[in-house]
Amino acid sequence: MDSKQIQILIAMASYMIIVIVIGIVFAKRANKSTENYFIGGRSLGPWVAALSAEASDMSGWLLMGLPGVAYWCGISDAAWTAIGLAVGTYINWLVVSKRLRRYSYVANNSITLPDFFSNRFKEKKKVILTISALFILVFFAVYAGSCFVTCGKLFSSLFNADYKLMMLIGAVFVLLYTFLGGFLAESVSDFMQALVMIFALVTVLVLGIMNAGGIGAVMDNAKSIPGFIDFFGIASPVVDADGVQQVVKGIPQFGEAGAYGWLTVLSTMSWGLGYFGMPQVLLRFIAIRDSKELKKSRRIATIWCVISLFAAVCIGLVGRAMMPVEHLTSSSAENIFVSMSQVLMHPLFAGVVMAGILAATISSSDSYLLIAASAFAKNIYQGILNKKASDKNVMWVSRVTLLVVALIGMIIALDENSVIFTIVSFAWAGFGATFGPIMLFSLFWKRTTRAGAVAGMLAGGGMVFLWKLVIKPFGGVWGIYELLPAFIFSCLAIVVVSLLTKKPSSDIEDEFELAKTEAADRIIEAQVEA
Repeated sequence: MDSKQIQILIAMASYMIIVIVIGIVFAKRANKSTENYFIGGRSLGPWVAALSAEASDMSGWLLMGLPGVAYWCGISDAAWTAIGLAVGTYINWLVVSKRLRRYSYVANNSITLPDFFSNRFKEKKKVILTISALFILVFFAVYAGSCFVTCGKLFSSLFNADYKLMMLIGAVFVLLYTFLGGFLAESVSDFMQALVMIFALVTVLVLGIMNAGGIGAVMDNAKSIPGFIDFFGIASPVVDADGVQQVVKGIPQFGEAGAYGWLTVLSTMSWGLGYFGMPQVLLRFIAIRDSKELKKSRRIATIWCVISLFAAVCIGLVGRAMMPVEHLTSSSAENIFVSMSQVLMHPLFAGVVMAGILAATISSSDSYLLIAASAFAKNIYQGILNKKASDKNVMWVSRVTLLVVALIGMIIALDENSVIFTIVSFAWAGFGATFGPIMLFSLFWKRTTRAGAVAGMLAGGGMVFLWKLVIKPFGGVWGIYELLPAFIFSCLAIVVVSLLTKKPSSDIEDEFELAKTEAADRIIEAQVEA
């Protein structure tokens, strides 16, 4: 390991120590009760709620996956995805946040999503609770795998070390941290990590443009590649049988631009639909201390999201001008942010920027592991298997679940050729289609029934697998992102089955009406103060 690598390691280690200290500081408070451990006692302020939601949501794919897509095939895929995510962020905070905060409390003080769905429909046989908890376990294991891939790629690229060893070290660190502090420590550290992430993105973008010869030089290079900066076209790297891009006289080879029609645009923008079903974001709505602060949180979250997504896409374009033949496979392209940081910055500052990637990965994976653990421990173990379980027992079961989900994530991450963007897109579709429609209908359609909720979750989650594995390979119009058809199918299932079944009881309807009013806010505030 040379001096440059040592300095980078020192900066990153310093960052990791700060994260651990945060976990230690909040560990005592987190372990007082399951409500504190899983949602921080509903005490998040507007800045922490907003930035921790975005940091846990964006994950390492914001700094590696998204720039990698833009570097590899140009602006269209990355930009339309970013636009969909920015719009989805704003609408989710605008429409869902306040109603969910109220309704989660009205529905028997629900502190997890499976809790909320089960309590919302007052089910005695915990079918909704079980189905939703199982889907969370499955998709968060996939999500955790994507985070561990990020750790492996980052450390192996920085220190020329074995990918699998580096992936395992990163996974163990995340696991230990999540064990320690719970939701509150996670949220506070995510707030700090969101600041590191946006600093890293903006800094690398500005320095990259300067190094590449200015915006004009970057645009000239992009224009020379067919379809690279076309919103309705896509660049097509010429690759050999092993997926390696061909290079002739130092110039990467591209074929004719591919088509990128309106159906593809709509499909790509449908990433924004995923927000309505993302547990790591929705939990921040439940946990914020005062509904009056949601407006401020919405503005903070949206501004952070727009700046970060814009910078991430642009880094891919700048990277192609700076390092045209540095990364010659779609998997390797996801290291462009790392490569630029090492070239552009002093090792200590590069280490801080690398900490931005680590920040994104930690902030997401600890959220995924914690929510998956709560889904099993709180909802299945205490809700079904052992209803008399104490808070202490529930937290121990949650930690065992953390370990199991992390191990599954490590297995998923063993392939070093995994593409982070692809792994994330599947898990994102799974959550978006499984929970997004039923969340919206539960909050805003009083006629939604328990049977409709069950049908919607099964239809959405099942269609994600069916479309991805069976229908999408046919290509053409069938090649759209699986979230869009699965989301629509889930909505149809909820409406049809709800209308065909008996309308909800008066108790359920009364709670629905209460959750619409400010009286619910006053009840929550009084309880929080008590």
